[in-house]
Amino acid sequence: MKTVKISQQLFGNLIRYHLLDFYDVEPNIKKELEKKMEAYKKRGLYTKYKTAETEEEREQARNEYLELIGLNDDFRW
Repeated sequence: MKTVKISQQLFGNLIRYHLLDFYDVEPNIKKELEKKMEAYKKRGLYTKYKTAETEEEREQARNEYLELIGLNDDFRW
């Protein structure tokens, strides 16, 4: 099983939310987890791009990555 690193602030907010019932930290937890998920997706596409066996798979992963980060088609090579 792979591990995922989180910030100390997020960890503290998760403890406050789940163990101490401080529900006011929920928006911060949601925002940080969404950022983490985006980074996870980007890393997955980058890895797919680097390890693709065919040029078509590599190009598809590269385009998906560029779309995910919001790079305009005019700036792509």
